[in-house]
Amino acid sequence: MNDRLLSSRPHRVTRPLAALALGCASLLLPWSVAHAAPDDTLTLVVGYPAGGTTDQVARILAPHLSARLRMPVKVENRVGHGGHQAARDVAKADASQNVLLLSNPAVMVIAPVTQNNLGYSPDKDFTPVAHVVDYELALAINKDLPPNRMMFLVSWLWSHPEDSRFAVPALASLPHFFGLKLSVAARVKPTIVDGKGSAALAANLASGREKIAIDTLSALLPRHQKGDVIILATSGRQRAKQLPDVPTFYENGLKISALGWNAFYAPSSMPAAKVQMLGGHIRSVMSDPAVRKAILNTGMVPVAAGPDETAQMLRRFRSEWEPLVRHYSFAP
Repeated sequence: MNDRLLSSRPHRVTRPLAALALGCASLLLPWSVAHAAPDDTLTLVVGYPAGGTTDQVARILAPHLSARLRMPVKVENRVGHGGHQAARDVAKADASQNVLLLSNPAVMVIAPVTQNNLGYSPDKDFTPVAHVVDYELALAINKDLPPNRMMFLVSWLWSHPEDSRFAVPALASLPHFFGLKLSVAARVKPTIVDGKGSAALAANLASGREKIAIDTLSALLPRHQKGDVIILATSGRQRAKQLPDVPTFYENGLKISALGWNAFYAPSSMPAAKVQMLGGHIRSVMSDPAVRKAILNTGMVPVAAGPDETAQMLRRFRSEWEPLVRHYSFAP
């Protein structure tokens, strides 16, 4: 594609003028021409198994982003250490690599507080590119568990302390710390266990291997719609559009809320001009009605924010959650 585009220019243009024309044209050409990588492919790295919230977002966006950039865009699942291995890998990418990390609060906010020798720094090793979705959390139960309302569940947990167990998609994730907030608000002392990813967690909840789970609304919604599990409460300040009959935790008298997110980050080695260009393209893709509809159908909320807005979002989220994570991580 590059050769065809470049060879279409008149051969009689003098060398200085041709160089100037090529430089100006690079601002308008697809990213694959202006910033060609060895394989002319943009890789979206996801640190979680296929089927989870982050993976869903990447796979919805990839074909639309590919069409806009006029180059291949692939999704690569690099699973390990709760998403941290993917972050470590992308942090090491050099300036020639076309790679973005689709990340979340666990990687960019929680892990830097809870872990030593993480292997990457969110501030030093990454540059915000685009904030693409927000998502609520939800608490769901196995359909055969007796309580069918949130406050009934709280009472049931008081009388069944041996069953006071919350499964979450990963330890040190946003659902994990939200579960700790819930335990304080409801005055229960659950054991929080690792569900080994959203897909496995939902399956185990449906089968009865787990009785209570906290995960993203998008991960639990399909099982709820099938009747395999029952969502009792969602974490927004208002009821989720997909579940208008399900009350929030606030409505149940539990004064807690949470909103997670997915955002693209580039390795800090990526040139600033490329970051801005990719951020602009992703923001345009997120404004596409077809993309927005696909995102909403999963239970998430589409966001179209570029690099500067994404950086501001991260600062706001940190100011809210870092003190809580620090308290729950190091409380006696």
